[in-house]
Amino acid sequence: MATEVCPDGQALRLARRERALAQMDAHGLDVLVLGRQANIRYVTGAPQLWIAGTRPFGPMCVVVRASGDIYLNSTDDEGVPEEIGHDHLYGLAWNPMTLIDVLRKIDGADSARRVGTDAITPTFAALLPEAFPNAELVDAEAAMRAARRVKTPDEIGTMGTALRVAERGLAAALAEFAPGVAERTLAGAMMEAMAAGGVSTPATQDAAWVTSKEHPWRRDGSGAVRPGDLVAFAAGALANGYVAEVGRTWAAGGPASELFDRSNVLYESILAACRPGAPTSDLLGAYEAAGEPIPPMPVAHGLGLGFDPPVVSQTLLAAGERDRLEAGMVLAITGYVWREGVGAVFRRDTVHITEGGADVLTTSPTWPGP
Repeated sequence: MATEVCPDGQALRLARRERALAQMDAHGLDVLVLGRQANIRYVTGAPQLWIAGTRPFGPMCVVVRASGDIYLNSTDDEGVPEEIGHDHLYGLAWNPMTLIDVLRKIDGADSARRVGTDAITPTFAALLPEAFPNAELVDAEAAMRAARRVKTPDEIGTMGTALRVAERGLAAALAEFAPGVAERTLAGAMMEAMAAGGVSTPATQDAAWVTSKEHPWRRDGSGAVRPGDLVAFAAGALANGYVAEVGRTWAAGGPASELFDRSNVLYESILAACRPGAPTSDLLGAYEAAGEPIPPMPVAHGLGLGFDPPVVSQTLLAAGERDRLEAGMVLAITGYVWREGVGAVFRRDTVHITEGGADVLTTSPTWPGP
């Protein structure tokens, strides 16, 4: 997008930075060394290069709690906010000792007692103590997750761009929906509309698929829509660093009304569980309350600069994961019901948890929509 050459708005980046510094204080971190691009953008407001998959950890950003100074790895100042001066930028180096030498010269490096990193590799685990000789190295991902899990009002507004693009993509795919159309044609229509909206990076892997009549959690595999099929659509967009998602199921005729009625009951049960202070396990309980089997995939996950806490699934709950919803969280909530011989009805919405409950940010119609 054209706006991605500019830093995030001042109010947006300063409010996020304030939350990050507060968590540094709460976790007793004197210095924060970041390598994950979402965390770097959160504290700096500078757009980061999106890549598929993962990459090794590197000290790409440093935050000093006492002064609030930020040091950023960048080859130029495009997209770098004005409060990060040229003297706080350092170039990319293949030799890790060159980066260590940069960190060693940062004000406060020699006096730091606790230095947190959001990831680490064996190489930098061995080398970082040379830059911070009097410090204990600790995991700082918990601090960053705590900062990012609750969204500021400016973040909610910024996410609106991604949501509008995702919903336009969904609408474009639905406009092509008809018996005989191929799944890839529906996916292509969605991707084309999202790209026209300025987003060439989808946030979800699947775009459109015929649901299976034989297995509750699988796709049909035919690759084309037939009369009576239930077709799931999932649109997700990454815009200005933020992710938003929407999902719907459309019917190509056939006996599907009962499933949509069940889906509506489940959806209302999930929304009722989206209240501040409630345990995330209530979102799984919403399935039980509606009499529906809990799917193996997450029934909710946090949205923000990528995926933020919490992730709610039966597997994580069984493993001891315990969390509570907070006002300011943004979730993608998922409802999924299935009937043998018919297929599945899938629904996903982007929801903002407020003091008064769930504020549904998505506006896409459900079948049989207008």
